[in-house]
Amino acid sequence: MKQLNFQEKYPITVLTIKKSETQYESAEQIADYFKRCIEEAPRVSYITMFDHLAHSREIEGDVAPDIQAAINVVFCFGRALPNPFVLAVRPRSIGIADMGDHFVVSFMDAPQAPANEAMRAWALALRNS
Repeated sequence: MKQLNFQEKYPITVLTIKKSETQYESAEQIADYFKRCIEEAPRVSYITMFDHLAHSREIEGDVAPDIQAAINVVFCFGRALPNPFVLAVRPRSIGIADMGDHFVVSFMDAPQAPANEAMRAWALALRNS
């Protein structure tokens, strides 16, 4: 698991998992796994799944040739709404990309440590024990 600054301004966490290291065979299965994690977590709301690859192809956008599937699972940890600026960083999203022989799971770090801890734990649990 790596922590990066994507485009030098977005703090993200990235986990690369070889397909041989997980029981999941597709991005869709991993997305369903995250949906279950979200639904089982108290005070977390599942919103939707977004097929980013289908969207990009539909609008004739550029897609890296090695991306075989790209799904975002959208949800919200929002426990409070202390000011209107919090809306800029909500809801959350976990991205799953199928790169052929491996998956890349990524998410932007949340301002609250418990949210980051939960997302990291969910992602790390994808690996076979």
